[in-house]
Amino acid sequence: MTIPTAAPTTVPTTAPVRIGNCSGFYGDRLSAMREMLTGGDLDYLTGDYLAELTMLILGRDRLKDPSRGYAKTFLRQAEDCLGLALEKGVKIVANAGGLNPAGLADALREVNDRLGLHATIAHVEGDDLIARAGELGLDRDIAPLTANAYLGAWGIVDCLHAGADVVVTGRVTDASVLVGPAAAHFGWARDDFDRLAGAVVAGHVIECGTQAAGGNYSWFTEIGDLTRPGFPIAEIHADGASVITKHAGTGGAVTVGTVTAQLLYEITGGRYANPDVTARMDTIVLSDDGPDRVRISGVRGEAPPPQYKVSLNALAGFRNEATFVLTGLDIEAKAELVRRQLESWLTTRPQELDWTLARTDHPNADTEEAASALLRCTVRDTDPNVVGRAFSSVAVELALASYPGFTLTAPPSHGQPYAVFTPGYVDAGQVPHIAVHPDGTRVDITPSGTTKELEGVPEPDLPQPFTDDAAGTVTVPLGTVAAARSGDKGGNANVGVWVRTDDAWRWLVHTLTVGELKRLLPEAEPLTVTRHVLPNLRAVNFVIEGILGRGVASQARFDPQAKGLGEWLRSRHIDIPVALVPDYRNELEEGHA
Repeated sequence: MTIPTAAPTTVPTTAPVRIGNCSGFYGDRLSAMREMLTGGDLDYLTGDYLAELTMLILGRDRLKDPSRGYAKTFLRQAEDCLGLALEKGVKIVANAGGLNPAGLADALREVNDRLGLHATIAHVEGDDLIARAGELGLDRDIAPLTANAYLGAWGIVDCLHAGADVVVTGRVTDASVLVGPAAAHFGWARDDFDRLAGAVVAGHVIECGTQAAGGNYSWFTEIGDLTRPGFPIAEIHADGASVITKHAGTGGAVTVGTVTAQLLYEITGGRYANPDVTARMDTIVLSDDGPDRVRISGVRGEAPPPQYKVSLNALAGFRNEATFVLTGLDIEAKAELVRRQLESWLTTRPQELDWTLARTDHPNADTEEAASALLRCTVRDTDPNVVGRAFSSVAVELALASYPGFTLTAPPSHGQPYAVFTPGYVDAGQVPHIAVHPDGTRVDITPSGTTKELEGVPEPDLPQPFTDDAAGTVTVPLGTVAAARSGDKGGNANVGVWVRTDDAWRWLVHTLTVGELKRLLPEAEPLTVTRHVLPNLRAVNFVIEGILGRGVASQARFDPQAKGLGEWLRSRHIDIPVALVPDYRNELEEGHA
């Protein structure tokens, strides 16, 4: 089935297209749009402003004012930079429309008129399913505050073909803001799955902004200047291959390592589903293309799944917490006392009451802070009164009646609402996807005519294990030889781990099993953990189900988005062959070990 589409305003070309990114999240560097427009040549500038938590934030904004629900920082950036983008011939595509892309498009037109510019502005809508949540079976547990399907790139393509200078969308997939410009530039067809998959992979690399240039990178100490890393650029080629780079003179670095790190961010296994194509992550080939240039090639694509994923956020209740500082001796006994006291003093026990003791204390410490541990009590309930003053007052009333040295990090609040994220799935044909042209023409975009149910990939053949019996092993942190990147997907977390050499890969893939991961990360021991092997990246990726409770907004863990989970794993000690640990091997050879 073909989609009704605007006639392209330019003839498709085989010349590479340069697509930059200026935002990885709502709250990213405000000056990035101007930096990207002035830093060098671009054809398109994209921005990713949406995340699961962001949709909740925008949902609460919309509750207060129905005319809002979009990323206001994008509007500020556009007011500063729209004229510059027009002058340089750079088209802008961003998902900053959030829950109200039409409202953002109208606000952009007001800016455009006020500045005396002549930008043509279009938007993509249809992802917002909140009015049909019951009809579509999306309100199974709690009535959602937001319900947004992840749309693909073809609405963006249609708007660009209609001559738009700026296209704003709602909840398209993060990669779609890059796939749309690439498909429009080259005139790709809906079933050009390998090319589309290559663009999805490139979009996944640059969607999180400076992470592709060294941000949040395990081996950050190897990067010469990370003071202010530059934002990434994808040079997309007609066959779907790409080169990831950045503007000359900007900080950070684009290396095979930084790109690998981002490829492993918030994925599962060998198949990465998008509404337009399923990208085979196990086919990616990375190669060094020169300073700050990494080539991505070999990506294969398959037909997308028949259903769209839906982001559901619901207000689940109210939460509060108190953090007690325990100093010096008898830490465990002090924690047990305050737990017993607080729970017995509460007139009504909250539906959820969780205690976490962080043993940050050190024996014989030379500062009071280093001698202290933190005991956190988190409470949740559907009744705000139960976790409000009734809880916070008890925590404060303990001050003169509890353990020696009693203190709180801060007075507890009177309770705040919290939300939970759950994914939903809806048949693609039930989700409207509408391109709204600059002249107001509305075009319905049909879903892919070819689909394929999503399934796992077979376990690949593993290389022979690495052994070096003569030199033996040394017990050192895993991060001595491996890097990691971790992140959140609802209540689950992923941890991708990779190494740099074939010998290290032969050791890693046979050593870092699910059982070994659970030993190294005791929090994961009772949970379901799945390992996915990605030989081309010398990587294993773990999905840990339920470690984040009901998602980031529920604050079930002190690191609610699992950003530090990979670094905790790298800090854990494990037996590694001496031959794989350069510093230790050198000491052995010099006779100093």
